[in-house]
Amino acid sequence: MNIKTYKMLEDYMLTCMGDSAHDKDHICRVLYVALDIASYENGVNYDVLICACLLHDIGRREQFENPQICHAAVGSEKAYEFLVFKGFELEYAEMVKACIKAHRFRTDTQPQSIEDKILFDADKIDVTGTLGIARTIFYKGQVSEPLYSLMPNGQVSDGSIDTLPSFFHEYKYKLEGLYTRFYTNRGAEIAAERQASAKTFYENMLCEVQSSYKVGQGLLLKHMD
Repeated sequence: MNIKTYKMLEDYMLTCMGDSAHDKDHICRVLYVALDIASYENGVNYDVLICACLLHDIGRREQFENPQICHAAVGSEKAYEFLVFKGFELEYAEMVKACIKAHRFRTDTQPQSIEDKILFDADKIDVTGTLGIARTIFYKGQVSEPLYSLMPNGQVSDGSIDTLPSFFHEYKYKLEGLYTRFYTNRGAEIAAERQASAKTFYENMLCEVQSSYKVGQGLLLKHMD
């Protein structure tokens, strides 16, 4: 891929981005980690991989406006149409489309090609560790979702049985179990290096808020008529 093509793809990507948790910096991190993973694999089509990394979140705006929409499905179609419009070969556009469509955690579409698997792993690595915690909390704030939910007894839930969205629910539903969901050895290795810091952050935060409620509610009752 030459610099002119890269810049053209990057410029198009930037016109589609409006979510601060999935911004240009996220795209760069995913691309750089993907290239790291790819260096451990054989037969990688780097033109497809780089293009898919750059365009993998171009459907985020549509999903943000309508949560029922899958950004991976929308983004894959937008990428395909853009590439065909720009004169890329149909086979290339199809490969990029498939790669983007399979990158989402919450989907039944499984990665098939090595490029699919690398993009999936690189994107998931960006929600591991403390970086993933920070991005998740950032996004929850953007969509006005709370850090945690309360149980019927008024105490703070750890997120494991929640039905309403929150940061703790997202951690128990997605972030905690990510570390067994990688397709490449290098991806799993990078994620494992970050796992302990995310677990410690969640456990410390849970302890702090649960303690505040448990102690504070007891003290409040002493001052109620």
